[in-house]
Amino acid sequence: MPFDHALASVADLRTVFREPSKPSRAKQISHLDDHCVDFIGRSPFVLMASSDSAGRVDVSPRGGHPGFVKVLDQHRLAIPEMAGNNRLDSMQNIVESPGVGLLFCIPGLDETLRVNGTATITTDPGVLDTCADKGLHPKVAIGVDVEEVFIHCAKALRRSGLWHPDDWPDLTDMPTVACILKDHYQLPELDLAAVEERLSDLYERTTWMVGGDA
Repeated sequence: MPFDHALASVADLRTVFREPSKPSRAKQISHLDDHCVDFIGRSPFVLMASSDSAGRVDVSPRGGHPGFVKVLDQHRLAIPEMAGNNRLDSMQNIVESPGVGLLFCIPGLDETLRVNGTATITTDPGVLDTCADKGLHPKVAIGVDVEEVFIHCAKALRRSGLWHPDDWPDLTDMPTVACILKDHYQLPELDLAAVEERLSDLYERTTWMVGGDA
């Protein structure tokens, strides 16, 4: 159900928040400069937000060796599609509504790099060749035409202690992922050990497979 006391306009928002500072506005650029290329080249992990034609939003992680996302030029980058669960949530969204937002992370660095643009699902041989990595040649890549780029401040990651093991939560009393999945499947007859074994097998076999093979 909708929340009460909603702030429903930009004017409403500005009754609570001050205007952004000049540096906050000025840091946004429209292309991938050398700093951005270097950042992406060191990043092994990116979060991608997309939405379908009805505006329902999804965020999906992508990971690989540092630099697995390839910068093609100052205005384009390509994300190789590795093995997933074949739900294709992000790619289905992109063919319906191509706007995407990317958040690149580098372990140990609290600042992140935000890239917004328009995405295309491509099988262009030249792009796929560029995305090949250590013997893995993707069948599909997500190409992004870059529109906005900026460094995102460190506050959220510092508050979370994401890279600091001493700040991590205690997981000893947390149900295993296999237990959570079994409950979500709503199949009480499933054996928990079988779910754990299947998970382990899938990760072992498919983590380093390209999308479409698994």
